[in-house]
Amino acid sequence: MAQKKKWSDLSSSQQRAILVAGCVQLSLAATAWADLARRPASEIVGSKGKWAAIIAINVVGPLAYFTRGRRVVAAETSVG
Repeated sequence: MAQKKKWSDLSSSQQRAILVAGCVQLSLAATAWADLARRPASEIVGSKGKWAAIIAINVVGPLAYFTRGRRVVAAETSVG
């Protein structure tokens, strides 16, 4: 069985890559949760609770929310 690597066993470029991936993941999730919280339920495909849970799934969840979870709403134009 392979022994688990410790953080200190990783090269500095591997450590940096892991930190960047983690930051991207957290940024995507935070942005998706903020959008979900502000968006009316009528503009969400399915329930907000379901999407809140899906967003927590690695990078796939937030990307799924942004591509499949939001309804396209026609923008209102104001004539001034």
